[in-house]
This record gives sequence, C-alpha cells and structure tokens, in this order.
Amino acid sequence: MVKNLFKISDLSNDEILYILDMATKFKSTLKNFKFSDEKFIANLFFEPSTRTHYSFVSAQLSLGMKIIDPNLSFSSILKGESLYDTAKTFESIGANALIIRDKKDEYFNDLDGINISIINAGDGCGHHPSQCLLDLLTIKEEFGHFDGLNVSIIGDIKHSRVANSNASALKSLGANVYFSAPKIWQKDGNYLDIDKCVEISDVVMLLRVQNERLDKNEGLNLSNEEYLNKFGLNKKRYSKLKPNAIIMHPAPVNRGVEIDGDLIECEKSRIFKQMSNGVLARKAILKWIFE
Repeated sequence: MVKNLFKISDLSNDEILYILDMATKFKSTLKNFKFSDEKFIANLFFEPSTRTHYSFVSAQLSLGMKIIDPNLSFSSILKGESLYDTAKTFESIGANALIIRDKKDEYFNDLDGINISIINAGDGCGHHPSQCLLDLLTIKEEFGHFDGLNVSIIGDIKHSRVANSNASALKSLGANVYFSAPKIWQKDGNYLDIDKCVEISDVVMLLRVQNERLDKNEGLNLSNEEYLNKFGLNKKRYSKLKPNAIIMHPAPVNRGVEIDGDLIECEKSRIFKQMSNGVLARKAILKWIFE
C-alpha cells in the first residue's frame, strides 16, 4: 500500500507517537540505519526553502537514498505543465517517493493517480506535517509528554501552515493551545493578549511575519521595533516566562521583529534544536513511509 503524508491529521495519535519514538531512536539504536534496497526520491520545491529542503536531503543521504534534486527554475512547469504531469514524470522515471512544497493550498488534491508516496513539505497557508513532527519531537524531549501543557502560538496565524498543523496535533495530544496575533491575522481559536500567553505558557511558539503572503491591505504599518514591542517576544516579556518554559520558532526568523535578536540563542530557546530535530523527524517519516 502506498503511504502519503499530506496533513498531520492523516496520522492517528498512535502513529504520531510511533514516528516520534522512531525519530528518537535515530540517535541510538537506529543511528546507522540505511534502507536495504535502493530508493530514489525526488525533492520538488516550488517555493524557497532552506531548513525543510536540506534537512530532507540530509535525512535522505543518511538513509542511503538516491536523490533527484532538480533545479525547478528550469522545469517544464514554466512551460505550463501541470503539477500532476510533473509528478507523474518523476514517477515514470523511477522515483519511489516525492517531497513536494507548493504555494497552492492543498495542492495534493490534484495528485490523485500518482502511485508513489508523496510527503507534503508545505502547501501554501495550509499544512506542514514534517515541521509539526519536529516541533512535537522538540516538545516531547523537553517535557516528556503533551497532556496539559500550555502552548501559545504567536504571530501571523492567518498565513501560517505551521500554526494549522501544530494546533491540530497538540490539541489531539492533550495540550492546551492558545493564540496571540494582531486582529487582522487572526483565525478561529482561543486568542489571548501576548503578555497573558507569556505568563501561562510552557511553550512559546513564535511565527514569522510572512510578508510575501500579505496583500496591500494586510500590512500593519508598524516599524520592526514597534511590532516587536506590541506583538513580539522582547526582553521584558522574556523575563516573565515560567522558569521551565521554552521558546520555539519554525524559522526563518525575522530578527528584531517577532523576537528580539538577542533571544534567538538564549537559554530558553530551542530554535536551533528544532533544526537538528528536523533531520531526525524527517528520517523517521521516510522510514515510516516505506514500512
């Protein structure tokens, strides 16, 4: 049976915990694991990416996979070829799985008929399951559980696939999820003032202001410093965090906007830990896909 991972909600809680456990084992018992048979995988990134793209590449190389990593600025998409036909092409030339990022929300709905595994590396403002799993791994390593944790997701909620995926999974696993955002960037959810979020949270998860997705009516007309002081994690708010609270951010980070630049590598920050965990989580996803 072909497995796909389009949305975090495609996974049961047991499957999420299984993948997280496997990711942890890649530090120990699975440290030297490689696929016994040759696997070809194609990375199709139609939007810019550093962490997701290259942590998938790192995971693939570590697992002994053969990689097709095309320069899509020279692909037939520019000639009008559909995403389906592009995916079908890579299936036809021998890829065993596709990692796809695309600017269209739920692009994967257009890929019925593809007979190899597809892992969603981000669809528009929709979903980001691999980022969600690495974030869950980071939280689980810190606290050992999810039940009853207070997690605040703060920033550009409206345009964030990370917020969508993480909120869904965390609620399902028993965490209390809160949001804080400027009114213009709010969606459904339990919204609190940022200072209240900082006060009650075990995990403060900040989101990048996604300027590339904003239309002309969605700007806040604030300077970076004004945004930080009104809606971001500045040093004054940091001083009010709970003793064992941690800071997370999916990156890339707008330094001095959603978070004070001096806090990115502070004691409570797990931002670069998330990046390390990204390789482990993506190795676990790839192993799970082919089981």
